[in-house]
Amino acid sequence: MITKDLYEERKELRNLVREFTRNEIVPHLDEWEKRGEVPRELHKKAAELDLLGIGFEHGDLLDTVVLTEEIIQSGGSSGLIAALCTHGIAIPHIWQSGNEDLIERFAKPAIRGEKIGSLAVTEPDAGSDVANIKTKAVRDGDHYIVNGTKTFITSGIRADFVTTAVRTGEPGYQGISLLVIEDGFTRRKLDKMGWHCSDTAELHFDDVRVPAKNLVGEENQGFVQIMRQFQVERITMAVEAYATAQRALDLTVEWTRNRETFGKPLIKRQVVSHKLAEMAQKIDLARTYTREVAARISRGEDCVTEVCFAKNAAVETCAQVVDAAVQLHGGMGYMRESEVERHYRDARILGIGGGASEVMTELAARRLGFA
Repeated sequence: MITKDLYEERKELRNLVREFTRNEIVPHLDEWEKRGEVPRELHKKAAELDLLGIGFEHGDLLDTVVLTEEIIQSGGSSGLIAALCTHGIAIPHIWQSGNEDLIERFAKPAIRGEKIGSLAVTEPDAGSDVANIKTKAVRDGDHYIVNGTKTFITSGIRADFVTTAVRTGEPGYQGISLLVIEDGFTRRKLDKMGWHCSDTAELHFDDVRVPAKNLVGEENQGFVQIMRQFQVERITMAVEAYATAQRALDLTVEWTRNRETFGKPLIKRQVVSHKLAEMAQKIDLARTYTREVAARISRGEDCVTEVCFAKNAAVETCAQVVDAAVQLHGGMGYMRESEVERHYRDARILGIGGGASEVMTELAARRLGFA
């Protein structure tokens, strides 16, 4: 059983991330939200503190949990995490392949903040149905010729390279491979409900020539690589969910302590204090369970079902808490100048990205033998 102490032991990392967030992120986040992206300089500053190397050159999944928690709970956002830490989904397949050439050309520069990477799996006709992707890569000597479209690609506008799922073989999951594509394709920026500081793109590949040496792992083994990494991505999104909920609760507690109505602070009214207690209870349950699952993953255990449970529970908690936070802030909660308004918008994607909640439920049902 994981305990809170295991996370308390990482106080030095937590303090480092808190200071970085308050100094380098919070003062500029509103500006980046309006601009629609974070500056490349932020990646370099994070790299100087070795924050981008967590989970690769040093640290493990539990350190990634602490990083994610503290950025959001110190005033960042899940959108900021998506923009700054896209390498967390762009390079794991490369790192795990052991291909030194790819690691030197793509993974290490991303960790140093010199290059920005993206992961391109989703297509207009294939969201969570990874086995149904149609973007095709045909071998032509020392190159692959790639044709197709990818959509909803995080950091796709700024990306220097894109780890791309392509079809190199027969229909179904057996025919999928991963290729690192650097250029030759077009990009269209997409506007979103939330995550405004995280650029999102649609990518079009029209006879794009990609060196065969950019193949990640073995040909037609991409599905297994993607599914393996999905577990880490999904548990990280669960962390983003309960951390966002905790931040929204903290802001709401402060607001209700200082906001007076009819002669006394809002928090002194039973209906408000009970609502805050309910919010805290849901968050603590989601956090405790998600942390335990993260610890099990770091030990190498098979936790597919539990990851589904953790993501869905944390996402549901977050949705309920941010909604209550806006409600308790009243009119101010509806204003763009209010931080809880941003968390309300940002939270909506968490039940869609990394596998929709319905897909998580179906996967869990299958693993449990219910379907």
